[in-house]
Amino acid sequence: MSFTFDGKPIAAFEGETVAVALHAAGVRKLSHSQIMHRARGLYCAIGNCSSCMMIVDDEPNVKVCMELVRDGMVVQTQPDKGVLK
Repeated sequence: MSFTFDGKPIAAFEGETVAVALHAAGVRKLSHSQIMHRARGLYCAIGNCSSCMMIVDDEPNVKVCMELVRDGMVVQTQPDKGVLK
């Protein structure tokens, strides 16, 4: 399977999360802190923190450590707090 991350194709295996696929592809920065703008990476991997929130298929604030990869999905870095629809 594959999906795009910030416009780049990422290979993935069925059943793995977006965060795991990104980590395997060498992506370590998943977001940044809102105040200090420090890089945030995969931290808890169980959905308790907010270090891995991204935009997935135009839906902001998705915790990619819990989101399973779907073929063709579009994942983007979230530059701000995001606004829910």
